[in-house]
Amino acid sequence: MKKMLITALALCGATLASASDNDLWEKSTLNQVLKRGELRVCAEAGYMPFDMRDKRGNIVGFDVDIAKTMAKAMGVKLDIRNTAWDGIIPALLTDKCDIIISGMTITPERNLKVNFTDPYIVVGQTILLSPKLEGKVTNYRDLNNAKYTIATKLGATSDYAVKRYMSKAKLNLFETESEGVLEVINGNADAFVYDLPYNAIYSAQNKGKVVHLDESFTYEPLGFAIRKGDPDFMNFLNNYLAQIKGDGTYDKIYKKWFASNAWISNIQ
Repeated sequence: MKKMLITALALCGATLASASDNDLWEKSTLNQVLKRGELRVCAEAGYMPFDMRDKRGNIVGFDVDIAKTMAKAMGVKLDIRNTAWDGIIPALLTDKCDIIISGMTITPERNLKVNFTDPYIVVGQTILLSPKLEGKVTNYRDLNNAKYTIATKLGATSDYAVKRYMSKAKLNLFETESEGVLEVINGNADAFVYDLPYNAIYSAQNKGKVVHLDESFTYEPLGFAIRKGDPDFMNFLNNYLAQIKGDGTYDKIYKKWFASNAWISNIQ
């Protein structure tokens, strides 16, 4: 009798677990994407070479190509939704999109609101310097002085990096990267702090107008962001990243956007 009772309880527990697992899958974003036949991706077009607009107005870039291969692997269409940076996490949390693929740095503060995949690339902060300071300023420590004005993008990790490492300098914040770096070119700021890929490309396009101090002074892993409580979607995404890094797909996309500048002439 005791054995039968234990068996019955075990079967009951297994049934409840199975029902619970099924409910979790029904609610999963991955399941909803497959049912809808479309993957909705939030991205902000303006971060070279991750997300930007070409001359036809299409959003293109490293992130976009990864999203395209992801949607293809799922067998669904891709919908890239251009979203302002200060509203991109709220857009995800209110189901305006399924995932953020937009060069987002994994930080503890953001991780309290969303879950991140394993990093898909690691970048760091570098400096675009006014040519008048070439040789006088050689690293971020030199800029930690009240006589200097630094520009960067509001709410980006560069914002927090400046406040942490160059707290004595005056900080001017802007809605976009392009607005911030123009402050240096126009003589209104001594330096612009932002992610290495953006700064490297910008300096190559604007030779003589800025000096790139290209040694990163922060460690910043970037990840895809999804809503919390979705183990099935997270499992798929991390396995997908491992797959494309192992089969050469990732390297092909990386070389297209980071090892070549052939795409620059097609950008707005």
